[in-house]
Amino acid sequence: MKGLVLLILGVAAGFVAAHYVSKSPQGKQFFDDIDARAHDFGDAVVDGYKTREAELRAAADGIVSDFRAR
Repeated sequence: MKGLVLLILGVAAGFVAAHYVSKSPQGKQFFDDIDARAHDFGDAVVDGYKTREAELRAAADGIVSDFRAR
């Protein structure tokens, strides 16, 4: 229980600190840079997922057409 309380307090302190840091121009730039990198990472994950899904669908279609040809 004590660990959970410390975790919640730490998260709250982090949000308060981030709020104050983001008020300065350097802090805003820092968080904008982090946001851009997070979006780039998310886009890369989505692209990789869609590419792999297309590969698996193509392989499955090949198996199905081989099965139907028999």
